[in-house]
Amino acid sequence: MSRSKAPAGRLRVVLALGTAETLIWASTYYLPAILAVPMARDLGVPNAWLFGAVTAALLVMGAAGPLIGREIDRRGGRIVLAWGNVVVAGGLILLAVSQGMVSLAAAWLVLGVGMAMSLYDAAFAALAGIYGRAARGPITGITLFGGFASTIGWPISAAVEAAYGWRSVCVLWAVVNLTICLPLNMLLPKPQAGAAAAAQASTATEDVSTDRHTRRAIWLLALMFSVAWFVGGAMATHLPRLLQEMGATTTAAIAAGALIGPAQVAARLVEFGLFRNLHPLISGRIAVAMHPIGGLVLVLVGGPAAAAFAVLHGAGNGLLTIVRGTLPLALFGSTAYGLRQGLLGAPARLTQATSPFLFGLVLDTSPMLAIALSSLLMLIALACLLMLRARGTSKAL
Repeated sequence: MSRSKAPAGRLRVVLALGTAETLIWASTYYLPAILAVPMARDLGVPNAWLFGAVTAALLVMGAAGPLIGREIDRRGGRIVLAWGNVVVAGGLILLAVSQGMVSLAAAWLVLGVGMAMSLYDAAFAALAGIYGRAARGPITGITLFGGFASTIGWPISAAVEAAYGWRSVCVLWAVVNLTICLPLNMLLPKPQAGAAAAAQASTATEDVSTDRHTRRAIWLLALMFSVAWFVGGAMATHLPRLLQEMGATTTAAIAAGALIGPAQVAARLVEFGLFRNLHPLISGRIAVAMHPIGGLVLVLVGGPAAAAFAVLHGAGNGLLTIVRGTLPLALFGSTAYGLRQGLLGAPARLTQATSPFLFGLVLDTSPMLAIALSSLLMLIALACLLMLRARGTSKAL
């Protein structure tokens, strides 16, 4: 009986959490791409100030990550994710009624807390608490849904903004968080109560802070994710311009950029199918190697290789999102998973937040230098993964 119920229960969790994650990403992280210009114009603030508020939200998200992760370790993800929807909705309402830079910044700071409570790191920790080491499949499943967040979110936001204005978009997404995402997150299984949960919480800090091999692995993973997220943030902001600087036409650069989303989803499908029995270290090494391979092709061929570069970068980025959740689980297990995810995510969010500005300075100097920088960073990420060993083995995979 239990065997027959397990797959259905897991499928229900993946469908519910995957749908919620898609809508939460659409209503937070992907919102500025559509609303930044009309929002700045209406409020009379420079675009740079608005994106500065978004950057502050990402920094708050990273800073709050360890605390949120520890709470998920202690209480389970069900309640934390649901409260995250409430905080996100509150931030969106504050955004909808903002009248200037101060209220705008306050709204984005609230959204930063809400994102820390409800986006992938929190969702991965919730799944690890439910399934333990068997969470790899569900983690991959919800990222398959999340890959369509911009595909779904951008057209909805753009259509509502064109018809009713950007404030209505914020109100709409606030309602979606409260009426769709929150009930879906409440479908997650309740956390374990009593001694087992208390024991996990009491050992979480010790497991993270006192084991020398664990600390070394965390440092390597933190560096790997930091440089990888820097490159990801830089490409999300500057990819069309970079491809044009390398010789692609405007049309070709935009078309190439449109391939990133499908490439991410395709790579996640490969992870779900062909790679599901491989150790996440192997998936991670393949993922971080794709960008420098694409960079080499772009340098050698120039503009005509724009699509190839975009596909390789997008596929690697899609795999890395899964590796972000599955590799710490495979190396350290599910105990203190949420806290570790928070610790790993804090520096990565910092580099991701600063990457558009810093990479833009390099791109202003030379597109070849920009490609060399991003490729070098991903090679550093590869070196970090090559230095890591699978748990329970004496030699690297």
